[in-house]
Amino acid sequence: MAKTILGIDVGYDSMKLAMVKKGVLKKYAIIPMPENMVREGHVVSPESMGELIRKTMKEKGIHCNDAAIVLPNETVFIRNVIMPQMSAEQLQVNLPYEFRDYINSEMRTYYYDYAMIRTEIEPPASEGENSEPQNAGRSMELMAAAVPVSMIEEIRSYLRKAGLKLKRAAPTVSSWQGLIRWCGNPENEYCILDLGHQAIRMYMFNGDKHIVTRELEVGISRLIQLIADTASVDEHLAEIYLTENHEGWQTREECRSAYENIAVELMRALNFYRFSTPETKLNDIYLCGGGASIQPLCDVIAETIGMNIHRIDELVPGGERIENCAILAQAIGITLEEGR
Repeated sequence: MAKTILGIDVGYDSMKLAMVKKGVLKKYAIIPMPENMVREGHVVSPESMGELIRKTMKEKGIHCNDAAIVLPNETVFIRNVIMPQMSAEQLQVNLPYEFRDYINSEMRTYYYDYAMIRTEIEPPASEGENSEPQNAGRSMELMAAAVPVSMIEEIRSYLRKAGLKLKRAAPTVSSWQGLIRWCGNPENEYCILDLGHQAIRMYMFNGDKHIVTRELEVGISRLIQLIADTASVDEHLAEIYLTENHEGWQTREECRSAYENIAVELMRALNFYRFSTPETKLNDIYLCGGGASIQPLCDVIAETIGMNIHRIDELVPGGERIENCAILAQAIGITLEEGR
């Protein structure tokens, strides 16, 4: 990994750039995205995107050659798999078959990669005084990922336009793993709750091992639409009303009801996770995303789920000193490929 690298997180409503050197954030930018620039995770105009990044880097004095980018959730398949121990070359041949039930198109139209979780010795198939020893082969537990070749080529295209070289492209869970490895405890369980614009996602981890992601098809955009309809203003103005608490909109009854609905949906998702993972001892939730800046929403979530609520700042190196840390966390985390 390069000593200085630019983390890029492309969202529907904004793009985040974070220039990080040895785990320390040096410069950053948060740029509103042009309307309809991103559709279903794909950048509609790579040339316009490249120009936007190049222009922003120039304006913010960001000087960097290498980039690490967060792959959009909509385009990536992720699986934890256990496979017999094999070489990297053998894995490249066998990994595609782990996704045959998920990918409808030709498997060769995807790139496949993996991160090692652990290796283990499989116990003998039979035990007993008179039994013959069985071959105790090694197995590997991997976090495997598949991403369309077209997505990587799209990213390379707009990064070249911006004067950047792609050094790393990884799913969102890799951003959170990077943060947990730097600032977390491998013995703890984590729920990272991303209060995003289009959706709310709950990422569950045991240490830095990703267990599962739950997605709620409701995001901050629903609050914005509610304000737009109630106040008879356009969505752009409604977003300002919400984020800046114009005329107390954050604490109005209409929004309070929406917060409660969101919190109840989160509670249901947590209850399902506990039911399906009875050994869990999850007690801590870390809030990030644009919604983390809406304090009344965070308060209602805390009241409803009754767990320890933290800011994502606690998992970001120097996070307590970083303005807009909740929004920048993914862009920072994707640069932290290895722990300290």
